[in-house]
Amino acid sequence: MTAANRGANPSEATPLLRHESTSDQNTHYSSVVNGSRNTEDSYSRTETQEQINALGLVRVTSAEGLDIEPDLERFSSRGSTSIKRNCTPSRDADTIPEEEDSYAARFIDVSPTRFWLIFVGVLIGYLIGFFDSTLMASSHPVITSYFHAANTASWLSTAFLLTSTAFLPLFGRISDAFGRKPVYLFSISMFFLTTAWCGSAQSIGSFIAARALCGLGAGGVFSMGQIISSDLVRIEYRGVYQSYINLCYGTGSCLGLAFGGFLCDHVGWRGAFFIQLPFIFVYFITAAVTIPAELGVKRTENSERLTVLQVIRSIDLTGAFILALAVTALIMGLNLGGNVFPWGHPLVICSLVAALILAVILIRYERGVPRAVLPVELLSRNPRASLIIGNFFGAISVNTVMFNAPLYFQAVKLASPTDSGLRLVAASIAITASSVGTGFLITWSKRMKPTILLGGFFMLLGGCTAASLNMNTSYALAMICLLFSTLGQGFSFPSVMVSVLATSEQSDQAVATTTLGLARNLGAVMGVSISSWIFQNALLYELDHKVTGVDKDAVIALVRRSIRAISDLDPFYQHQVITSYATALRFTFMSAALWGAIMLLLHSRLRLPRLGSKA
Repeated sequence: MTAANRGANPSEATPLLRHESTSDQNTHYSSVVNGSRNTEDSYSRTETQEQINALGLVRVTSAEGLDIEPDLERFSSRGSTSIKRNCTPSRDADTIPEEEDSYAARFIDVSPTRFWLIFVGVLIGYLIGFFDSTLMASSHPVITSYFHAANTASWLSTAFLLTSTAFLPLFGRISDAFGRKPVYLFSISMFFLTTAWCGSAQSIGSFIAARALCGLGAGGVFSMGQIISSDLVRIEYRGVYQSYINLCYGTGSCLGLAFGGFLCDHVGWRGAFFIQLPFIFVYFITAAVTIPAELGVKRTENSERLTVLQVIRSIDLTGAFILALAVTALIMGLNLGGNVFPWGHPLVICSLVAALILAVILIRYERGVPRAVLPVELLSRNPRASLIIGNFFGAISVNTVMFNAPLYFQAVKLASPTDSGLRLVAASIAITASSVGTGFLITWSKRMKPTILLGGFFMLLGGCTAASLNMNTSYALAMICLLFSTLGQGFSFPSVMVSVLATSEQSDQAVATTTLGLARNLGAVMGVSISSWIFQNALLYELDHKVTGVDKDAVIALVRRSIRAISDLDPFYQHQVITSYATALRFTFMSAALWGAIMLLLHSRLRLPRLGSKA
């Protein structure tokens, strides 16, 4: 650590990287040195301080550390040996293999080999999970057309996102008591069983129920993967390993988009789900073998594990229940209004009013809960409040574009599911490149705000370019117009994650991670739900005004139930319907630009500290 960094303004240091006082360093160092047989009492205070600086003791502060015995002082056995050798007067500090020790210092209480065994399993989970997510994006027109329920398309995604959103914070709380491993394995098991259910569903209702429970499993897989990574990697290096996660995100997304439509065309949409099962099973075995049983277990003051009753009392089940009800009521009101029932229908009005009342109750209730499922403090104090709320609007923007992009290709360009999936590969490549590059850029520059603002700008631009699409737009230009939103997501989302962690104390790591995940999932729910509301109402208006002829009512009813029916229409009606779809999608994509602008505005006024120097 350089002298300049040691003398840096304390306000520029993140909470995770603040240093202990000099007296604390001397005390800690002395306790280590006195345990060595080769220590000489004649060392002066100056020499002692120089050795502290050379060794970097206690300068490596755990970002998301584990609870360990006090006498271990977060040193591995190899690290302890190195310390003792450096305490010997006959050994020079330069003889220690610094590169090897520096690499091992990236990880908390695990060797590099053990870390990579665990982390590879985490990456497999993200690869499979994001494949499943983008598979739904490219296959939902096929599935809803199969069940003759195209006007319920939004529920295929909102049911999945609803459960993963409502229960996301609970995974972190429960894993603090029972450990990461059992919660992680439960999530993978749920993901496996519900994916099999999706493939065997016999009705649209059964399929939506399966996707809802699948969201519970996937939410655990994603949130626990982030928490386990935070447990094992120090904040200084988090950007690098976040890049690996982002790489799997992009790769899984590319595979889902490229092969989702292909699988639907060649093995059917049921086969597209069944083919995932062997990979999920291998993922389960990998996690069961590699993850330590005691990882992340929180204990009482007497170093005893929490009992089941203590765990139940520590979980905000009431808050999670109110949150689930509020989001469900809001989604029901937005999806039913103007789509299934008129806006004046009692069910629509009651749903929206109930959502508002429950939201007020939730905020008031969560203020008095010690371990709230929706921590009000995180959402009321900057910079974390602006980071999390801005990311919420960013999630709305990008999900608005990506959920409706397959609809543009299949309904306006009359492309097959395979072709529409392949047209979205460019967007997946964009998010892969930008997110991977962002992780390494943050680690190198120690700055997060530039990439956050860059991401917001591209999301705003992406909404505008997507809104310019029409039936005469070439495929190449359409692919370019749709990649800006995901490019912005790749820049901003990893930067926001690292920023939230870097501006949070160590004790707040789990709740900060899950709260940001909650905001993103809520944004995804709102992105799908609000965009479906805008699209369905705009489409109904456009069809009513543009479709003419004696069979007008029959044509409108047909194309709202099945997108595939558009290609079989008479050319006279086909042109009218395609024009209606294109106009409705234009209004929908314009809303994505609005959400991107709000995100950019919230993040532009942030003041973020630089990440601390490496050990």
